[in-house]
Amino acid sequence: MVSPESTTLTERQVEVLELRERGQTQQEVADQLGTTDSNISAIERAAEQNVEQARGTLELVRTIRSPVQFSIAPGTSFDELVASVYSHGDDAGIKVSYCRPELYTHLYGSLDGCTKQNELTSPIEVGITNDGEVQVFTDAP
Repeated sequence: MVSPESTTLTERQVEVLELRERGQTQQEVADQLGTTDSNISAIERAAEQNVEQARGTLELVRTIRSPVQFSIAPGTSFDELVASVYSHGDDAGIKVSYCRPELYTHLYGSLDGCTKQNELTSPIEVGITNDGEVQVFTDAP
């Protein structure tokens, strides 16, 4: 079993996730651990929340550590967002490592849940690393 000491997961969450990844049903895991399937479901849900929170933390740290950082307000279109990324990169002398279609795809994937009709619905923070990677952080759920 993986040791949870260096993670945000509890020992029980790691145990349940490992058993589920091996293909066991919630009921099989519950039987093995002497609990109910609804308790296993709750443990899995809490583990997934911890994982998402850790991902958000990592995105924030990567954005903060980027030499180029800027904010984008809600209501900004994706076209304006992409133009802003290239403009900020140019101003800093950093070549963005995405061509325009790749950058659109990257941003759409990174901003899932905080866009509507090709427009931002939440404020975001954008960072561009020295090697041209674009990091995006939003605190939207």
